[in-house]
Amino acid sequence: MKGLGMWLRVLGSAAGGGFPQWNCGCPNCRAVRAGSRPGRPRTQSSIAVSTDHQRWFLFNASPDIRTQIESFHALQPGAGRATPLQAVLLTDAELDHTLGLLLLREAKSIELHATAAVRETLCRATAILRTLEAYCAVTWREVVPGEETQLGGGLSYRAFDVPTDKRNRFGPGREHGRVVGYRLTDRTSGRTAVYLPVVQQLTAAVLAELSDCDCLLIDGTCWHDDEMIRLGLASKTSRDMGHLPIAGPDGSLRRVAELPAQRKIYVHLNNTNPVLLNDAPERRVVEQHGIEIASDGLEVRLTP
Repeated sequence: MKGLGMWLRVLGSAAGGGFPQWNCGCPNCRAVRAGSRPGRPRTQSSIAVSTDHQRWFLFNASPDIRTQIESFHALQPGAGRATPLQAVLLTDAELDHTLGLLLLREAKSIELHATAAVRETLCRATAILRTLEAYCAVTWREVVPGEETQLGGGLSYRAFDVPTDKRNRFGPGREHGRVVGYRLTDRTSGRTAVYLPVVQQLTAAVLAELSDCDCLLIDGTCWHDDEMIRLGLASKTSRDMGHLPIAGPDGSLRRVAELPAQRKIYVHLNNTNPVLLNDAPERRVVEQHGIEIASDGLEVRLTP
């Protein structure tokens, strides 16, 4: 099947604690639990990518990674404990995207692609990487924004820096490389995809990275900037948490709709976002703009 394009599998499409979130009584979570509104449960954000359906590369390792792997046949182990998982690539060091690394600890080795800033946080602050290294061998490949990196099977990536002024909860550290997006290329077919589950502002530089991709998976965390505040769940806005909201004059909806990508998909959806409900007016607005709402198990195939 080599050379037939690029496959992207959305393993988890939600943000935070998944959907419905275990400790949340927001209208969305209550409705789905009660069965009064149509909506699909979702695990936390990560995707898998392959060009041959045999070797897979994992982007972010969510706390739900074990469930996600078990539900996807292509990632099931072969003889012994050998798995098709070739490497893990991180967009940032948030717990939602890195706690799953500890669930991969029984692997013989893990190839981890991350920026120097992300590696520093995982070693010095959260200690996730130090803990993982006590169980298995970890090979770190430094992600340098702007550099083209070969992964295997004709798949390559070029990371790009995603500016953020979100407070660094771990104190002073490297600012450059705290958050990156990935531009993926199947060098055989020439097809491209961008994975951008965290973005606070669509700067000219970021938009340039999105301008000619075939498929875009982009941050759709909140509908309104003050969504969490309105519901009494937090005192921070979506932007405070590092995420550009979908709606509003400065939201992502209009700009994403204008991009020429064949597939545009919102991922990393917070449990409070009304687009998670199938019958929500907000969801219809998004779909009318030609943008999809990701669900767990969604597969995208980019063919020559």
